Amino acid sequence: MEKEFLGLAATEGIADIEELNKILERAVNLKNFLKGKDRVPKVVRFLADHFRQNVEPLGYKAFLVAVDREACAFYKEALDRILPPEYSEVVFTGNYNDPKHLKKWHLDEKKEKQIRKNFTKVGEWPKILIVTEKLLTGFDAPILYAMYLDKPMRDHTLLQAIARVNRPYENETAEMVKPHGFVLDFVGIFDKLEKALAFDSDEINAIVKDLALLKQLFKAKMETKAPAYLALVMRKFDDKDVDNLIEHFRDKERRKEFFKEYKEIEMLYEIISPDAFLRPFIANYATLSSIYAVVRNAYAKKVYVDKAFQRKTNVLVQQHIGTMLSQPSAEYAVLDNATLETIKKRREGDATKVINLVKAIAKTAEENSDDPFLVALAERARAVQESFEDRQTATAEALAELLKEIEKNDQRKKEQTAKGLDAMTYFVLCKLTDDGIPNPEIASRKVAAAFAKHPNWRCSEAELREVRKQVTFALIAEVEDIAKVTATVEALFTLLHKSFWR
Repeated sequence: MEKEFLGLAATEGIADIEELNKILERAVNLKNFLKGKDRVPKVVRFLADHFRQNVEPLGYKAFLVAVDREACAFYKEALDRILPPEYSEVVFTGNYNDPKHLKKWHLDEKKEKQIRKNFTKVGEWPKILIVTEKLLTGFDAPILYAMYLDKPMRDHTLLQAIARVNRPYENETAEMVKPHGFVLDFVGIFDKLEKALAFDSDEINAIVKDLALLKQLFKAKMETKAPAYLALVMRKFDDKDVDNLIEHFRDKERRKEFFKEYKEIEMLYEIISPDAFLRPFIANYATLSSIYAVVRNAYAKKVYVDKAFQRKTNVLVQQHIGTMLSQPSAEYAVLDNATLETIKKRREGDATKVINLVKAIAKTAEENSDDPFLVALAERARAVQESFEDRQTATAEALAELLKEIEKNDQRKKEQTAKGLDAMTYFVLCKLTDDGIPNPEIASRKVAAAFAKHPNWRCSEAELREVRKQVTFALIAEVEDIAKVTATVEALFTLLHKSFWR
């Protein structure tokens, strides 16, 4: 630079030392270095690769913070040569007397408002905003995950910029959970963070973690915490392994501890990936994630496999799951005697059968929510599982109890079919028969008709009052004892309430 500068001075005929120093002070400064023609394309190439590999797979968005407005323009032009133009937008305050290459990126108020709005939404363009001052404070976009920092900043300005990316974010629909932000520092601010931030160093360390430290933490956890869990899998997830996992994690506190450790490891993996540092750990991490999938799917109230993991881990598990993990069968299609025989012949262990049967019963009840027998059966199955998890019931005993319930339900369906009744009518018939109501078959049809006439009785107070009145009149036609009718009506609605409103 010195040689070129002196050559330029000679060409321009400038010999005065003071004049040369003034030109030098203006020409040789940090801003011009950061905007160097050779440097900008290199930074942009690195940024584009990092964004596509690390940020975009998570579904999040990014800021590129340039040193000034001219740098924003340079970065936008360079980025458009690598990524489609819709990926990024420049947002800065334009001036009336700006040169042509800056005026090109001026935004009217309506356009800027739309860009801001779109940036906060999952899946909308743009994915990267190029800024220098605007939006670094006060712009609320929790989906912002990464900040590519290419501008010297200090104190509150730097802290507020960090806060922009550190907003927690959760989106169940898009299966996204963001507990932290990510800053990639191009100018060396974080090398001397204590000087850049006028705060206590302990407070700074609580806010900002260097990636090297997170790598050390991941390595430590994979070497000290993971081996005990990995040792539970001996045969690459065959039926015996799966059953052993379900049996081992029956205890809720044991599951809670495992889930806590796993989620901490998973978060570190998501931050670090796809760094080559992870290569020695990939196989064990995939196995650990598969263990988590088995245990979570076994004991979760509802199974959302894709939502079990953050995005990078989900891709990794999908790649490995076919070769290394045999998932427990999540359902038995029909709850009858044929199913009982199928269950007895399956190779899976008793613990796996208990979990699968509970899920099968729950799923069947959910798909037949108008059948009070099945809904009540699902409630009893959950009670069996609770007792099983609390180790109040042995595995074999819990399995026998569930099989007995399925057998009873199969018998009930045969009797119901023989009488040609639907589930609600037969349920009412059984209750009226137990209570000694005369002509129970006639009365049960009237009662069932009242429920059918008011299908929204579960969620409408007006329909509930009307159906209670009609049920009461139907029973009074058969029984003169008002007290007995009242008791039966109350008991019937209590049973149905427990079944449908559990």
